[in-house]
Amino acid sequence: MGAYVLRRLLLMIPTIFGIMAISFAVIQFAPGGPVEQVIAQLTGQGGDATDRITGGGGDLGGADDVGSNIESGNAINSKYRGAQGLDPQFIAQLEKQFGFDKPPLERFGLMLWNYIRFDFGESYFRDISVIDLIVEKMPVSISLGLWITLISYGISIPLGIRKAVDDGSHFDVWTSGVIIVAYAIPGFLFAIMLIVLFAGGSFFDWFPLRGLVSDNWSELSWPARILDYFWHLALPLTALVLSAFATSTLLTKNSFLDEIRKQYVVTARAKGLNERQVLYGHVFRNAMLIIIAGFPGAFISSFFTGSLLIETIFSLDGLGLLGFQSVINRDYPVVFATLYIFSLMGLLVGLLSDLMYTWVDPRIDFERRDV
Repeated sequence: MGAYVLRRLLLMIPTIFGIMAISFAVIQFAPGGPVEQVIAQLTGQGGDATDRITGGGGDLGGADDVGSNIESGNAINSKYRGAQGLDPQFIAQLEKQFGFDKPPLERFGLMLWNYIRFDFGESYFRDISVIDLIVEKMPVSISLGLWITLISYGISIPLGIRKAVDDGSHFDVWTSGVIIVAYAIPGFLFAIMLIVLFAGGSFFDWFPLRGLVSDNWSELSWPARILDYFWHLALPLTALVLSAFATSTLLTKNSFLDEIRKQYVVTARAKGLNERQVLYGHVFRNAMLIIIAGFPGAFISSFFTGSLLIETIFSLDGLGLLGFQSVINRDYPVVFATLYIFSLMGLLVGLLSDLMYTWVDPRIDFERRDV
């Protein structure tokens, strides 16, 4: 197993390199980079200029300093759309601040060298380092991803087993109907319905509408803090669990049905084992392999991408919302850093999933298989 783990770890290097190289190449052709973003703000085409041009490690100064660099009488031809009328030296200053004064290959190599050392630099448009920004948003995403995974698996696995055992019964039929309907309802639509019903909409005002904890959370006792934390998470988790719960339940049921129909189950019953011994002593270990295989994807999805709309609706400032805003604002250090971290995380969790395979079923030996 040690050799297999080592091979998998070594394969992560070209995988990460390929992901970053393709993403970097795509970014080079994407219009509206950070320089264009600043130009758009300065020329009144972008909206919230003052909020995003401050900081970022540059020395752009305030609006008066920027205005002194504009020569309205001398229009210039520029490779940046909307840059006519701006001082060429100011454009060069912007390029230097954002690192675009270097060739693309040099920038890519420098980025990889920094990322190997987990040096992600600073955000272009926020006065904070990228790693501090990610750590700041992490509690929301960890809370959503961890609890949604635990809840969906904790409910769907027992329910899926029960449905497989009682396949074709009234219980199986009506629960399947509920699950299919739940899966068909978009999570964001269900979230809006929850807000209308329970968060100060047209009916009840039982739950808070924004944030992970209350403003006075630090002043509360520990039991009160725990209650306040789950009070804020109740509606977002309910909205998120809908589709995850349906998928995991049907996957568990189908997996157990496939195993129950195999010959070794008939043999186990012929030896006099009761249904519980057959189910949990033989079927469970084999049927759970596919569930374990889906765990990394489910966790990573819940951890950031799957919660973007929920974070927006419930005003939860997590990594999903951060990544989306960074792409829109062309905040490339944040975009590439989150891509690098989550790609690495996904590869490591995938390796952990393989190790869990061998723990659940010792008969599996990856050493005998080619990677």
